[in-house]
Amino acid sequence: MSLPHFYLENQVIASEGTEAFPLRLSPDDAKHARALRLAPGEHVAVVDAAQDYFECEVVSFADAVPLVRVACRLDADGLRPSVMLVQGLAKGDKMETVVRHATELGVAAFVPLACERSVVKLDERKAAARTERWLAVARSAAMQSGQPAVPEVCPPVRLDEACALLSGATAVLVCWEEAPGTAHLDEALGAALADLLMPPEDARVAVVVGPEGGLAPAEVEALLACNPRASLVTLGPTILRTETAGVVAPALVLHELRRMARGRCAL
Repeated sequence: MSLPHFYLENQVIASEGTEAFPLRLSPDDAKHARALRLAPGEHVAVVDAAQDYFECEVVSFADAVPLVRVACRLDADGLRPSVMLVQGLAKGDKMETVVRHATELGVAAFVPLACERSVVKLDERKAAARTERWLAVARSAAMQSGQPAVPEVCPPVRLDEACALLSGATAVLVCWEEAPGTAHLDEALGAALADLLMPPEDARVAVVVGPEGGLAPAEVEALLACNPRASLVTLGPTILRTETAGVVAPALVLHELRRMARGRCAL
């Protein structure tokens, strides 16, 4: 059974000077801890502000925050590939659906992209509120799925801003319904890693998914031009909804990177 996970924003456990110390949880996390009815002797997983990973034992929980001691330091699985999802802004709760499920898969960062065909248009105030909400969804999903870190959630960006972010990626995989059937994701990913002589566990891959209306041809052209290892890829013969593609595409990339890493270990 996996341990409940908590993420500390302003506390470094290595700096605590006593064996037992309070966990300085955010108000939402403290509420979650109370809902779990943590009792003395139970264990929780904690990622602190230094991104160190610990298993802690609850000593007491009589006040608003739990008092804990370190049971052991956990291994955060060493080097892991990082996948960033650049998701075209979608209407309703579709963005929340994508953030929630992609976080459960292990996506490291989300970049909402304002596209020509995006139905939803956000002003600065609405964009800030939505970003805060998406971060809360990511945090909750990370806690539920036991991720070693909460994904980064960027405010919505324009196409030129997204292209600047993607310029240094190991690979940029642009999912487009008009991509040829031969534009296989695994081949594009393998070619990018081979070009850099990079092991898969070091990869920093960006996956781009369009909004409900898809990416416009000019947007595809700009995304392919922003990085020498940018490629069109297909997700299969059917056209997926944006909220489906936003989960399927990073899942395929993470699966392929892990498969490639296992292949290297077997050599």
